[in-house]
Amino acid sequence: MIEVNRKGEVWVFAEQHNGQLEDTPIELMSKARHLADILGVQLAAAVLGDNVKELAGKMIHYGADKVYLVDDPLLGVYQTNSYAKVIYDLIHKYEPQIVLYGATTAGRDLAPRIASATKAGLTADCTDLQIGDHETVKDKKVHKNLLFQIRPAFGGNIVATIINLARWPQMATVREGVMPAPEADTKRSGKIIEEKAALSRQDLPLEILEEHKRPKKVDLKASRIIVAGGAGVGSKDNFKLIWDLANCLGAAPAATRAAVDLGFIDHDHQVGQTGTTVRPSLYIAVGISGAIQHQAGMSQSQKIVAINNDPDAPILNIAHYKIVGDLNEVVPIMIKSIKEKGIKD
Repeated sequence: MIEVNRKGEVWVFAEQHNGQLEDTPIELMSKARHLADILGVQLAAAVLGDNVKELAGKMIHYGADKVYLVDDPLLGVYQTNSYAKVIYDLIHKYEPQIVLYGATTAGRDLAPRIASATKAGLTADCTDLQIGDHETVKDKKVHKNLLFQIRPAFGGNIVATIINLARWPQMATVREGVMPAPEADTKRSGKIIEEKAALSRQDLPLEILEEHKRPKKVDLKASRIIVAGGAGVGSKDNFKLIWDLANCLGAAPAATRAAVDLGFIDHDHQVGQTGTTVRPSLYIAVGISGAIQHQAGMSQSQKIVAINNDPDAPILNIAHYKIVGDLNEVVPIMIKSIKEKGIKD
């Protein structure tokens, strides 16, 4: 039996905008640190931008052993061509075995371009990453220390594990919010390697005149308590119950994709595979059946309370507290009790 084992660092693309790190690369550092430790290799971050040296230090605080810093005015605003060229050059020079990106708008745009240029595989929207071995029967090879890229597939009806035997680096984008962010350790030290960007104006085919970013109406990832409604709430008017319960608890209102598609609430409030992934202290699911696509976005909540009139609803299988009943009766009682308790306190 032939063993195939490769070496190389684990990398995280440290996405930033206007000199501010995005949440997803920070979240990725906890898992990437774990993967690097299992493999016995160093964890590195790639920081690109203009006047972003401070961010290199922050990535070391979040767990990086080294940071590849490319600081250039031509990288001040994200463009696919320029960022892809710089990261491709870094990968070609340093040969990492794993490169991870956040499944953000920029990450989903950038990663496929780099995968194509490096002729490597790419798994999108992963919800977990692990290290493992795989034996191929035909050529009797044991591929050691592969990246197991885990993600929902077939509309979320199954969870697939994807591996890349032949082409490296192994690359994946990872959904926002599925991994806990590490605490920053300001005493950590690491190495910052400054690289030059081999870019010219011709590498930036677009001229960015202005950049506008609409702020989200709600920050679900930062919310300690979430009250979410599903299609079972019945109507947009009846969805007022969700708002009322959320207001009583100081919680964020949220919804399933079905409720959003029905127009009960807008997409900023959507939790699930195609929405935001959350892990609050308390998640109250009202009129939500609990399809696997929705569970993918909230199953890591510390406490789940489910209110549903169907005793066989899948959401009840993961709920810590289950209320089988008509939400139109249960929720008003909850609101009244909370308000009375509030008055007493």
